[in-house]
Amino acid sequence: MTTLAASRASRNARPNSTRSNTMKIIDIRATPVTVPLAAPLRHANGSHWGRFVRTIVEVETDDGIVGLGEMGGGGESAVAAFNGLKPYLLGHDPTRLEEMRFIVANPTASLYNNRTQVLAALEFACLDIMGQKWGVPVHSILGGALRDRVPFASYLFFRYANHRDGSGEVRTIDQLVAEARSLKSTHGFTSHKLKGGVFPPSYELECYRALADSLPGDSFRFDPNGVWSTEQAILFGRQIEDINNDYLEDPVYGLAGMRRTREKVRMPLATNTVVVGFEQLAANVLDTAVDVVLLDTTFWGGIRPCVKAAAVCETFQLGVAVHSSGELGIQLATMLHLGAVLPNLTFSADAHYHHLLDDVIVGGKLRYECGAIAVPNGPGLGVTLDRAKLEQYHELFKELGTYPYDRDPLRPDWTPLVPNTRWADPLDGRTPRVTP
Repeated sequence: MTTLAASRASRNARPNSTRSNTMKIIDIRATPVTVPLAAPLRHANGSHWGRFVRTIVEVETDDGIVGLGEMGGGGESAVAAFNGLKPYLLGHDPTRLEEMRFIVANPTASLYNNRTQVLAALEFACLDIMGQKWGVPVHSILGGALRDRVPFASYLFFRYANHRDGSGEVRTIDQLVAEARSLKSTHGFTSHKLKGGVFPPSYELECYRALADSLPGDSFRFDPNGVWSTEQAILFGRQIEDINNDYLEDPVYGLAGMRRTREKVRMPLATNTVVVGFEQLAANVLDTAVDVVLLDTTFWGGIRPCVKAAAVCETFQLGVAVHSSGELGIQLATMLHLGAVLPNLTFSADAHYHHLLDDVIVGGKLRYECGAIAVPNGPGLGVTLDRAKLEQYHELFKELGTYPYDRDPLRPDWTPLVPNTRWADPLDGRTPRVTP
């Protein structure tokens, strides 16, 4: 055989050899769980009713590896969505993530069925599979860790009291300050985020200023979930310009309103609502409305899209941070791997995590030290499912069911508007009976 012919034969043989070594997905299992919170968390559109409902996803391959994913869904189960994708994905190679992106979330087909968050959970699991298969942590697959710990901000909510013992309420200024000081003492936070949009803006302004006064030397961020008018956002923003603000997050909804607000206030604006995809990111680059993009591994469709978006932000000198959408330990691990590899991560990350009473991973909740959490270094995501906890909180889900994330349990006839004017009363100290 000539040298040229031998070379051609060798090239032609490689694909068959490669195919023989590929993995195949043989099963996808989705299990809804309910994990209790210390107290119900209030937000601009309603409340987390004393618990998080999450769907734990397991993707199994033909060589026995099981990868883990996780998805939220506003207090609802996503089991049906994952079961519906089995005909698309059984037999698919979990390393072929770009093809999976179009199988699950083709942008034109998704006009009829947006599966972005479903894709994210599947991507988490497939990256976990790859890391286990190759014996490396996910951050190594993403380019390698630049830091071994990710700093976090305290995530402060106005909270209803836990109806079982009356604990956990955050409604008054004194309660808010006490909660912030307690979190700082326990976990070491030096940046503090207050979730607003619940009470009248004038009252929340008093709360925010008192919070800043109580923790001199720390930094602060405020997030009313995009429910203010542009005029209200400008008024509020101008009255907090003397505070050491990381940024003002989503004071209004929409790029146009954010742009108008940005022209009038002297602090960075951040978002996790109006720049959550590459078309919006491009629009923001061309006509800047947002200074800091909060990257959410679920909202963007996975860890890898967040890394791509961060690279765009690096090119155009936009800030990035890591957003929280109400995670258990599996999604928190994705946030940590993301935070580990971003060169332009200059803000502490968000996490609801410290409000949880438990987790579904072996060893229980990951621990904060000096306001940061260590990046897992085990193969894959570096976390393992605790089967007993999974069963315990699946049974709790079956007992309690879902809850309406966009409803307030003590205002059943209330509907949030955008912009909103229908505020809760800060003098109303009632306690809803919703905590597990």
